[in-house]
Amino acid sequence: MAGLHPARAAHGRTAALAVGALVLNALVWGVSWWPFRQLQDHGLHPLWATALMYLLIVAGLLAVQFKAWRGFAAHPQLWLLGLAAGLTNIGFNWAVTVGDVVRVVLLFYLMPAWSVLVAWLLLGEKPTAASLFRLLLAMSGVLIVLKAPGSAWPLPQGAADWLAIAGGFSFAVTNCLLRKFADAPGNTCMLAMFGGSGLMATLAALLGMSLQVVPGPALQAAGIPVLLGLSLAFMASNAALQYGAARLAAGATAIVMLTEILFASGSAAALGAAQFTPRILLGGSLIVLAAVLAATAPSAKE
Repeated sequence: MAGLHPARAAHGRTAALAVGALVLNALVWGVSWWPFRQLQDHGLHPLWATALMYLLIVAGLLAVQFKAWRGFAAHPQLWLLGLAAGLTNIGFNWAVTVGDVVRVVLLFYLMPAWSVLVAWLLLGEKPTAASLFRLLLAMSGVLIVLKAPGSAWPLPQGAADWLAIAGGFSFAVTNCLLRKFADAPGNTCMLAMFGGSGLMATLAALLGMSLQVVPGPALQAAGIPVLLGLSLAFMASNAALQYGAARLAAGATAIVMLTEILFASGSAAALGAAQFTPRILLGGSLIVLAAVLAATAPSAKE
């Protein structure tokens, strides 16, 4: 049997590494709820954990790419990217710490549906019949997930639901802004997102303290390794995301990223942090189907 052409073999290895990198990124995000809950048990609210984690990441980034901050002079609009990324992390990290993990992740992954509306507003991309169908499909799934027994209307049932929905919407805004500011240096965009996440989480934590909703940071010594490990994991996951996304089509990237739902669901089921009811499974299936259709749409394959 003839062997593979060297170029094809190299391309296959590159694609396999890219997929592996994206799976690693999805794994980190999918199981991040556990260290966030550990940090809360060690006296650090998820807002403070997010703030400290991203400030550590910013320090690490500037240590190796100090000139990254200079890009802000030519692209001052990147503060909007930092704002959107910060709200994304506040919503997701807080929600997975206090809510049902699977429910939170499903509501967060409304992002492809929100992108239809956000891209229309920010990028001028008019919705197509197919994108509106995906939006309807995802929203139907959300209504099923939110319709609790004994509840007259399918409304968010608590803070975790609202945070997850807001986080997913902010994630859609973040992705659209990355496309809008595509001419900005990549390391400057990264600094804007990390710095914005750290700053926004700090401001939210301080506001929460003033309202007596968020306790002050009181991290115990046992939680320090968890915080450092989580920071390193997120740094590695971001590097993996950049490597994988740069070498695969956008549609393939989006499909692989959906494995985060599997990692979150599996880890939550193993540790008893989620409830799997027929309603959640049905609604979740519609949300995931909408995301898969968005990922396999012609524009996503470019």
